[in-house]
Amino acid sequence: MLTMPNLRVLVAHNSYQMRGGEDTVVDAEMALLRSRGHPVTEYRRHNDELRRMRTLDAALDTLWSRKTGRDLDRLVAEARPDVIHAHNTFPLISPSLYWAASRHGIPVVQTLHNFRLLCPQATFLRDGKVCEDCIGKTPWPAVAHGCYRGSRSQSAGVSTMVTVHRALGTWQHKVARYIVLNEFCRRKFIEGGLPADRIAIKPNFAEFVPPSNAERSGFLYVGRLSPEKGVSVLAAAVLHTPGFAIKVAGDGPDASLLEGIGGIERIGTVSSAQVRDLMCRAVALVMPSIWYENLPRTLVEAYGCALPVIASRIGALAELVVDGVTGLLFEPGGGDDLAEKLCWAQAHPAEMAAMGRRARVRFEESFTPEKNYEQLMSIYRAARSQLSKDHTA
Repeated sequence: MLTMPNLRVLVAHNSYQMRGGEDTVVDAEMALLRSRGHPVTEYRRHNDELRRMRTLDAALDTLWSRKTGRDLDRLVAEARPDVIHAHNTFPLISPSLYWAASRHGIPVVQTLHNFRLLCPQATFLRDGKVCEDCIGKTPWPAVAHGCYRGSRSQSAGVSTMVTVHRALGTWQHKVARYIVLNEFCRRKFIEGGLPADRIAIKPNFAEFVPPSNAERSGFLYVGRLSPEKGVSVLAAAVLHTPGFAIKVAGDGPDASLLEGIGGIERIGTVSSAQVRDLMCRAVALVMPSIWYENLPRTLVEAYGCALPVIASRIGALAELVVDGVTGLLFEPGGGDDLAEKLCWAQAHPAEMAAMGRRARVRFEESFTPEKNYEQLMSIYRAARSQLSKDHTA
């Protein structure tokens, strides 16, 4: 195993107002590093700060945060990190982080959890459909459509940040290694202009889940109940084809779409332990997303629980779920096609159980903490080597 036991890591992350998957991944990676003996220093900013900031100050911080520069100077002096691993830097940390790291001669590894560098909305989704109008170009279409939070002015702020730092060469030269979660995302970022030789693939991971012999029945949805997650697709599939039993864990703005539909049992937000118990008892996890998911942690956890996944044939999901092997794929946005797959799964429990066993094998091959740690060390080593090359070029 490739290890660097004395490597010191500074982890930078801008936390969201509503805690989500990225925050969970950041915490899991820091715990993983610490469990292997690495000194880890955190640099956190939280979007709650925005409530105390003037609109102009928030916009300027998005472009270039002087506070981040000052904070990093202090943390570098105190912690002497060998690598800075950035996760979300939007909006408060800002790309000034990369320049401050360069000034101190510390390589930056940036995990790309979403598509913000290519799409101000970060999701490639507009009006309920996939939109790639901004990929590889100046992202002014996002301003015209007010893609970010329905606001042209806020969309202009994000687009300006992306464009200015593209012109400065920040994305090309100030990040030693980018981490993407799968091959689909890698192709998209290369198409959008990031240097291919600086992009590494490292998926998310989950802790080991002991195999369960619990009897399986019904289907499961886990996640935010929001438009991009395809809640309307799930509702249509069950509404027009009764006879399914689906537990829905999560909450969000589209929760009302599921009200009054027979067979759907809403159980609200539950703990991670409860989610895994539900996963060990379901026939399949349903992921009806209509946008380009990167790598949902719920999919990784499902595989760990030997739970096959029924997912939209879109983006990375079409690669992560092997149709007929680790789950089933259906056409995105197609409630009727999803209903057909649910019917088939319900009528073929033995075949679904076999898919679940193969999903567990995939988990052990790709998504364990041990595999993730090996990949992370390799990426850190490459980032340090890249910084040396950049300085001698």
